[in-house]
Amino acid sequence: MRLVWPLINAAQALFTVVWSALWIPVALFASLVTRDRRVGLAFARRAWSPGILWAAITRLELEGNERFTGGGPYFFVANHQSWLDVPALFVALRRPVLFVAKRELARVPFLGRYIGAMGMVFIDRSHRQDSARSVGQATDRLQQGWSVVSFPEGTRSRDLEVHPFKTATFAAAIEAGVPVVPVAIDGTGRALPPEGWHPRPGLIRVLFGEPIPTAGLARADRAALAERTEKEVRALLARLRG
Repeated sequence: MRLVWPLINAAQALFTVVWSALWIPVALFASLVTRDRRVGLAFARRAWSPGILWAAITRLELEGNERFTGGGPYFFVANHQSWLDVPALFVALRRPVLFVAKRELARVPFLGRYIGAMGMVFIDRSHRQDSARSVGQATDRLQQGWSVVSFPEGTRSRDLEVHPFKTATFAAAIEAGVPVVPVAIDGTGRALPPEGWHPRPGLIRVLFGEPIPTAGLARADRAALAERTEKEVRALLARLRG
């Protein structure tokens, strides 16, 4: 198998590139023609993401997501183990959602164009002004009725544990007055570790917690809100692991 897996991984990488190069332009064109971002996001949810998870030879188990198919908007906050977290959440959330993405993804061919065209939020937490502007954009999206997904650890976890949440994006949920939904993801880090491209078959599990209300909170409460959400995500992850 040590000789077979490099060939399988190469085929998976090729499929991922070709699949993305196919569906991203289709999604962009459909959104342009219909003048509706929801159409482009539907392609990501119904075609691109299932294909990526299939190529990674993963199974997806969901719990609690059925409560968030309607209503909203919500500010979904998840731990971050792997690049596969994004397609897993696209599939899990059966509604149009926008992600908070690292600024450097804007330079990735196809992907950067798609992220920007869909109205997702680029953020560079190392620059205060850029971070503040991004928080403002996230607030606008929430006030417009969009649900937003954030990975407040800021980067993928190498040890598959939950690391301290950065507080900036929680200000967006407070300013918009929308509930924060803690989400735990497990299995993506084993299926596709952060280092290199070596996918392995596995089970991905996603568990949604109870919404945390933000009504009555002030911007100064964002650190306490981040801490509470982090604790909830840790508890959900422990529950997934039994």
